[in-house]
Amino acid sequence: MELTHLDNNGNARMVDVTDKDITKREAVAEGYIYLNEETLSLIKGGKIKKGDVFSVAKVAGIMAAKRTFETIPMCHPLLLTGVDMEFECFTSPCRVQITSKVRCRGETGVEMEALNAVSVAALTVYDMCKAVQKDMEISGIRLVSKSGGKSGDYKAD
Repeated sequence: MELTHLDNNGNARMVDVTDKDITKREAVAEGYIYLNEETLSLIKGGKIKKGDVFSVAKVAGIMAAKRTFETIPMCHPLLLTGVDMEFECFTSPCRVQITSKVRCRGETGVEMEALNAVSVAALTVYDMCKAVQKDMEISGIRLVSKSGGKSGDYKAD
């Protein structure tokens, strides 16, 4: 594997995707925010003072996916065709699993958009709940799967 974001002189560059085929691309990412039972109960009961945590985090994740190219220097601006966000609560250990699925038809993949969506959604949950718990932990952000493009499909173990 060679690093595609470096030119022949070792300088950073944006990869030229002009001649790549347009294909259907999809990526799924996940991550977790660990919190205590009281905070999770407040979220589920709609009692966080800043509002509906998962609704706001969902919008934040979607917005983050759409604007990934503005925060990750070598990412291309993409015309996304779909972004789905899901939040699932667990009690042992107490955590929220955040999953994003991002799709487009284009010359380059949407892995970074999916990862960015999960990251920003998790940060939004933290921001909305920090008044009741400061020691929440965000972890396990990873690519679960991707499809489309020359490099083919990927599925995490």
